[in-house]
Amino acid sequence: MEMKMMARKAQQGFTLIELMIVVAIIGILAAIAVPAYQTYTKKAKFTEVVSAAAPFKLGAEICFQEQGTLLAANCTNGVGGVPAVTAADAGYVKAGSGALTGGTALSTVITMTAISTLGLSGETYILTGTAGAVGTPIIWAKSGTCVGAAIC
Repeated sequence: MEMKMMARKAQQGFTLIELMIVVAIIGILAAIAVPAYQTYTKKAKFTEVVSAAAPFKLGAEICFQEQGTLLAANCTNGVGGVPAVTAADAGYVKAGSGALTGGTALSTVITMTAISTLGLSGETYILTGTAGAVGTPIIWAKSGTCVGAAIC
């Protein structure tokens, strides 16, 4: 009987300080994990905007190789194999995205915009294409508000 009483006394459970330490560790991990997860989900959503720029880049590159210029008269939306701007919101891409602007003989700009819902805030993805000369590839430089937000 004495043995049975001692066995019960040995089972005490966790102390309050141990529980407080565990709660503090969980709180610290949550404070780090939640912002990282939010950035991760924004990046995942914004990849649709980045990939939606591909047909416009390809169209501008093909037009440049065929026409020898990126002038707006030859290579713009709906002309020279470049797709027209997006007509309606699609997924995370805002209507009117894909506009080619600033067309000079050797440079052009493509602007893509995210919709302002579902975790995105209308961030822009701007590709500035510059070619060295006719027959050379277009070099694309990215900019826009997505760069500062670190999501593109």
